[in-house]
Amino acid sequence: MNPRLTLASSVVGAVIVALDGTVLTVAQPSLQRDLGASFAQVQWTSTGYLIAVASLLVFAGRLGDLPHSPKRGGTPIGHHRLFGIGMLGFGAASAGIAFAPGVGWVIGLRVVQGVFGALLQPATLGMLRTAFPPDRLRTPIAVRTAAIGVSAAVGPLLGGALVAGPGWRVVFLLNVVPALVLGSLALTVRPPRTASPARLDVPGALMLALTLACLVHALVALPGWVWTASTAAVTGAAFVRHERRTASPLLPPSVIGSTAVGSALGMLVAASAALSGALFAGTFLLQDTLGLDPFRSALVSLPLAALMVAAAPTCAVLLRRVGARRTTAVAMTLLALGILVLSRTPAIWLLCTAFALVGAGFGTVMVAATHVVVREAAVESAGVAGGLQQTAMNVGPVLGVAVATALLGTGAGPGLPLGVLAALALAGAALGRALPGLQKAAMNDHGDSKDRTRVPAQR
Repeated sequence: MNPRLTLASSVVGAVIVALDGTVLTVAQPSLQRDLGASFAQVQWTSTGYLIAVASLLVFAGRLGDLPHSPKRGGTPIGHHRLFGIGMLGFGAASAGIAFAPGVGWVIGLRVVQGVFGALLQPATLGMLRTAFPPDRLRTPIAVRTAAIGVSAAVGPLLGGALVAGPGWRVVFLLNVVPALVLGSLALTVRPPRTASPARLDVPGALMLALTLACLVHALVALPGWVWTASTAAVTGAAFVRHERRTASPLLPPSVIGSTAVGSALGMLVAASAALSGALFAGTFLLQDTLGLDPFRSALVSLPLAALMVAAAPTCAVLLRRVGARRTTAVAMTLLALGILVLSRTPAIWLLCTAFALVGAGFGTVMVAATHVVVREAAVESAGVAGGLQQTAMNVGPVLGVAVATALLGTGAGPGLPLGVLAALALAGAALGRALPGLQKAAMNDHGDSKDRTRVPAQR
């Protein structure tokens, strides 16, 4: 597939998922009134999606890494095929939600969306890894991140306009046409048939899915669901034991054995948790403590999205000039500083500055850490790497909001959770020491890096 078309598909796929989440938040109050739903049911329109998508991301990524059929002459799978199936299913589920007769249908179709979202999200990164050589991945990942930042800024405004005009149902029709068009195009791509001894680890996939589903549910439902946390611990231990013994593990050693990949994933969890938790607590700070209305609150936080978009291409330059280690350390520090300023000042211009620091820090970390995860993984493990990156970006926000909710419940006000989340961001900065520094990488004939930071392909 053409690299430019691959990049366009990756960007649109990522934007569709990001936009869907942001506009849903705006549409939920109207949805609740129209369908006569309870607060718990409305919450499950988000929770059901999160559980489905988080539990299946790694499995879907591994499935895309198998560009062959166990039977000779069978139909190959590949990232493009999974991307196409995911886009078509995601768009169809969105259309179904727009015509749902009751909240039960909305919840069920959101779970379906999560399943298809899990298929397409790792593929958006897996396609980039296979279409671009390692030394050219910085710019595509930066473009993808900038597009996500734009959707984060435009989503609430667009969703609000649609909800106030035609109604909340129209919100879910936004992504139907692009999803169906790009999904159909992706299914026309025929990945090359390759001979590979790798097999899909179905028992491992089931154990990991149950572990992640229980973990996400436990975080969302804190503090009343201790049993799901216990189940996550038990199934997680069983999964680790199984992976050590199986001949074809779901998580290849070439990926999880990399210190750089593990550190980058940890930074993504810490950064996304700090951002989402800070935005959650910051809403109460702006509206309850400072008395700003929702519209003025949105204007004050607008620098976050603007700087996130600007940080993406800037990070691509920084990665080339100073390396991932220094770039992420400074970016995580900026993120922590922005959250601290947010918790300490009532001045509007300082609040705008705080949100700008948060956006610049998070946008930079997202590009740099994602670049490390995707680049350090072997091509044949690109889907797993993409699945792990997307899992980190889904678990982190749930963790951050859970921490902010628990601390706000103590009655101490927004300052306490914001301080804790700033500390979490600083802790994430320490993980940057394990990331590769600035090195000139020699390239082999196939366009793969031969530097010492490169994880070798699994044999």
